[in-house]
Amino acid sequence: MATIVKTSSGTWKALIRKTGWPATAKTFRTKRDAEDWARRTEDEMVRGVYIQRAPAERMTVEAALTRYLKEVTPTKRASTQAGEHKKAQVIIRYLGKYSLAALNAEIVAQFRDMRLAGDPDKHGKLRPRSNNTVRLELALLGHLFTVAIKEWGIGLPFNPVSNIRRPAPGSGRNRRLTPEEQTRLLQAVDRHSNPMFGWIVRIAVQTGMRLSEIATLRIRQVDIERRVVRLDHTKNSSPRTVPLTAEATRVFTEALANPLRPAETELVFFGEPGRDGIRRPYLFDKAWTDAKRAAGLEDFRFHDLRHEAVSRFVEAGLSDQEVSAISGHKSMQMLKRYTHLRAEDLVQKLDRLARRAPSTSKQRSEADSQTENNA
Repeated sequence: MATIVKTSSGTWKALIRKTGWPATAKTFRTKRDAEDWARRTEDEMVRGVYIQRAPAERMTVEAALTRYLKEVTPTKRASTQAGEHKKAQVIIRYLGKYSLAALNAEIVAQFRDMRLAGDPDKHGKLRPRSNNTVRLELALLGHLFTVAIKEWGIGLPFNPVSNIRRPAPGSGRNRRLTPEEQTRLLQAVDRHSNPMFGWIVRIAVQTGMRLSEIATLRIRQVDIERRVVRLDHTKNSSPRTVPLTAEATRVFTEALANPLRPAETELVFFGEPGRDGIRRPYLFDKAWTDAKRAAGLEDFRFHDLRHEAVSRFVEAGLSDQEVSAISGHKSMQMLKRYTHLRAEDLVQKLDRLARRAPSTSKQRSEADSQTENNA
């Protein structure tokens, strides 16, 4: 039986001591609330479903995210860490004051809808967030609850994020680079004072490698003789070897022969040393923005070069397995999102097939003639 006592402050404290369970106590404003809680808690203990909710009631979402960023986030890649710190600030701004126990599916759904509607800018106009942005924020919040329940021993009956609808994933960009646009873009990047900028853009469109993969390349990863680049750390954590076209081989040969490369770095594309004296990958955000503007391609993104390269691999006749081996896509569904074939190229391919194969009517007449001769 629970012990119900009145405290000196006028509240009522319920204390439960039961064999096999730690002592549990909670304070209420009325005696009836204390008795109801004690009866319900003892029943849960008898049925073996009791969960200690006190830690979840004391820990706020802000405190939990702070612990997550300190313990869990450092185990992930550097690019992922930076993204999670940004997403955490958004979640804290909206949900940070809630306790983990108080955050339910309804509140999380409201957060989802507010993010999709967008935040007001300086003019008071709402700037909607993309579905993928909100999906990633919900993924971080959901994983926070999973870690809290499974690893931190926080007593929660369920993960509230798992009980709401996630925004539908985006359909993916369909931005291809025409030959004229590529010519203008390469001319713009070549006008930059640092040749590494032009090398990086050409390698992206020739190999389909991600920007993070190109920027962190070390000299030892590039094998000019075998015409391959070995990637040890990729987005999906699966190492792969990327074959090089003749143009990519030429560009890498120039990059490796860069006379300005300092002896203390193995980076193929290096930046200026930081305050600690260490050289990090070459950054060209402003140069890329200026080059796009000069080429009249302000709607073009650097990642679109990867889309362009993968689509060209398919148009060149490579199989899905061969393309995925180069690009690193694990699923054919994701590969299809990155592959956008030009309709005019497919028309030309159909015409070539039609010229190569005899017409159906001609085949039928030849078959009939053969039958008559046999008769």
